[in-house]
Amino acid sequence: MKVYTKRGDDGTTGLLYGGRVDKHDLRTTAYGTVDETCSALGLARCELDGSLHDEVLTIQRELFVIGAQLATRAEDWERLEVGVSRVDDAMVDALDARIDACVARHPLPTAFVVPGGNRAAAALDLARTVCRRAERHVVAMQRAGLLPDLAPVRYLNRCADLLYVLAREVEGEHLLSREDG
Repeated sequence: MKVYTKRGDDGTTGLLYGGRVDKHDLRTTAYGTVDETCSALGLARCELDGSLHDEVLTIQRELFVIGAQLATRAEDWERLEVGVSRVDDAMVDALDARIDACVARHPLPTAFVVPGGNRAAAALDLARTVCRRAERHVVAMQRAGLLPDLAPVRYLNRCADLLYVLAREVEGEHLLSREDG
């Protein structure tokens, strides 16, 4: 199988279940930024082991679900499978539980945190900021009528929150607050 198809040489790309859109379309910008988030998380995962490594891998796999959903025209969403190519409220609720568990393990700092306490936390913070950008692009899709429901927006919002608390957990007691310099 060849990596290149040459079909995108005209500045368009194919969608899941058919159709083509411009590579600068709101949809491609959104799912491309979700892909960037996943890649940034790969960098973080290289720095982690144990349960945190597994948590990041789980998030990466869930981001593939979001990407598939965003790469599908709204009229084809009924063809998507929850947890495989479509996010639902249960996936968002699961993120809430994971955030709460992380905060219970490691309470959040009360001061502003400067990213970069260690490599893994810095990579998680980078992924968090890319995730927030993806969220903004998905909101733009929703405002343009390209998103039949808000589950992808809600997921990305919570995902960024989870990445923040994971970064704080990874940093542990080595936080540099604004008050410290």
